[in-house]
Amino acid sequence: MSDLSKRPWLYGGVGVVAAACIVAAVISSGSSEMVSSDDVADLAETNDSTTAVDNTTLDVTTPNESNLVVEGLVVAEGEDLVGADPASVEECTLTQRGLGGGSSGSDVICLQEALREAGYLDRNPTGTYDNQTAAAVQALQTDRDLYVDGLVGRETALSLGIWPDEQSLVVRTPAPEPGAVDLLGYPLSSVASAGVDTPPLPDNSGTGRRVVYSRAGQRVWAVDRNEVVIRSWLVSGSKYNNELPGTHEVYSRSEMSTAWNGKAWLPQMIRWLRTDIGHIGFHAIPLHREDDSAYQTEDELGQRLSGGCQRQANADAAFLWDFAQVGTKVVVV
Repeated sequence: MSDLSKRPWLYGGVGVVAAACIVAAVISSGSSEMVSSDDVADLAETNDSTTAVDNTTLDVTTPNESNLVVEGLVVAEGEDLVGADPASVEECTLTQRGLGGGSSGSDVICLQEALREAGYLDRNPTGTYDNQTAAAVQALQTDRDLYVDGLVGRETALSLGIWPDEQSLVVRTPAPEPGAVDLLGYPLSSVASAGVDTPPLPDNSGTGRRVVYSRAGQRVWAVDRNEVVIRSWLVSGSKYNNELPGTHEVYSRSEMSTAWNGKAWLPQMIRWLRTDIGHIGFHAIPLHREDDSAYQTEDELGQRLSGGCQRQANADAAFLWDFAQVGTKVVVV
C-alpha cells in the first residue's frame, strides 16, 4: 500500500480505440431497459494499455433482466391482498430489482396494480407473473418507447411509478476542507471522505484488500489488507441492471478510452466485469471529445447516469488508478 505511485491520468496515447461504459443500442434502437445510443457513450471498442482486451467487444453489457430477479420476497406491511377492491389499493414500490417469468408475491401484485391503473391489464392482481402480465408489460414498453422484452427492471418500473426512491439510499458526506487527503495522502474530491466521516462498509462486503461498490448507495470504498477503509466516495453507476453483484477482480486497465461513438474520452478505465457483449469498470467522468467538457458535474455523482460503468470524480479516479491494479478484488453489493 505504501509504495503506491501517484500518476496523473493522461489524455494522450489514444491512437487506438479503447474500452468504455455506455452501451449503444446497436441491437435495438429506442431501447430504455437496454442502454440507448442517446446515453453518454461509456462504451467503446478497446485498446488496453495494461492487458490485451478483445477489441470487437463493447464496454457495457446488455441487461438480461431474466437473471436479475432477487430471491426472497418482502411483503410490505398493510399491503392489499390479491383481489382487493381497486379503490382501496395504496401506492406501492418494488422491493426486487427485476421481475419476470417465475416471479410471484407482493412485488408482482404491485406491478399488476400499476399495469391495471395504466390501462394495460384488465383483471385483478394474481401475484403471479404469467403470460398475460408479460404481454401487458410488452404493450406498455412498446407504447412508451422502452426496450421490449416483457421483463420489468428499473426503466419500466420508473415508467409505471413503482421504482423505489433511489436517493433515499445515498449517503452524502460533507465536502472535505480544501487540501484534505485520505489515509494514504491522496487528495479527496468533493464527494469523498476519509477517517471518521466515512460511512460504514455494507454488510457481507468481503474481507482483505479490496474495492467495495454499493449499487444501492452509489458509493465505493477502498479497503486495505488490515480492514482499514482508506477512503470512500460517491459514483454515478448504471441506470440498468447490468452491474453483477458478487466478488470480481480487476483484469484490464486503460489510461484513456475512446467511446464507441467516438464522441467521448473515458479516462483511467479499470475493468472488473467481462460479459459476452462488453466490459464494465470504473473510470473518471467522461469528456466530450469536441471540447473536453465534462458530461456531468461532481454534484451529480450519487445518481445513476451511466450505461454500465461507474463514473468517478477526477481525484477519486486518480486514487483508484493507483490502488486497483490488475488482480485487485472488487466486491459488488
